[in-house]
Amino acid sequence: MNFATYTAQGQQFYGVDTGAGMIALSPFFPDWATLRDVIAADALHQLALKAQNLQVSHTDFTYDIPVPDPEKIICVGVNFPDRNAEYKDGQEAPPNMSLFPRFARSFTGHNGTVIRPPETPQLDYEGEIAIVIGKGGRRIAEEDAYDHIAALTLCNEGTLRDWVRHAKFNVTQGKNWDNSGAMGPHLVPFTSPAQLDDIELSCRVNDELRQQDRTSRMLFPIRRQIAYISTFTTLVSGDIIVTGTPTGAGARFDPPRFLTPGDTVTVAADGIGTLSCTVADE
Repeated sequence: MNFATYTAQGQQFYGVDTGAGMIALSPFFPDWATLRDVIAADALHQLALKAQNLQVSHTDFTYDIPVPDPEKIICVGVNFPDRNAEYKDGQEAPPNMSLFPRFARSFTGHNGTVIRPPETPQLDYEGEIAIVIGKGGRRIAEEDAYDHIAALTLCNEGTLRDWVRHAKFNVTQGKNWDNSGAMGPHLVPFTSPAQLDDIELSCRVNDELRQQDRTSRMLFPIRRQIAYISTFTTLVSGDIIVTGTPTGAGARFDPPRFLTPGDTVTVAADGIGTLSCTVADE
């Protein structure tokens, strides 16, 4: 079963995404206000058991980001071989990964609208897989890293390209505009390494394939990401790691092909699903 956070009749719920509608589960679990609380309680299986006896509750709803209140969202940059080559600086991949934070309000849910702000036309797309931490920890060993994943989802890690170059040492201000990216549609419980080790990730703009690669080609595999990040910060339940995007973002075309109002961006990955959003001006 896939679990989603959504809004219906002016109220936020979480429940099971059936593909034909939502089975509302949050009314039955008042002690767990959000899916983050469910994950912290290691209780996704309890939701699944409850849902077996229930019918679809809502067919008219809007998706929210799956974990609406994560303590932190950490993104991994330049994590595929061809992506590193895009920089044309002659350098091999660095020994350690590039990281930056994103804020929850910088994302909209599945089928939502990504916003291009008036300050710049350089809104770009980056299709990625995101992992949601279940069991928290510090200094997690690589061989134990998968034991700390609760679920998987997808991300369009939208970027304002000129704003990532406003300063010498960081990209944070180009990565955190309100509603500049999308996340979802739902959480897929993580139960097997086969769900991550070698799956295809793709991103399309208006049905044109722009990005495509496999997780087995990551410069910094997801096990390594969890180990490295947990070295300097304690990972807690509901934290999200956005794991890196393949080559093919709009900024790398000549001339660049940035997003414009009316565009549709679709991110897909084997076994996780499809995340879609449209683009509009603020």
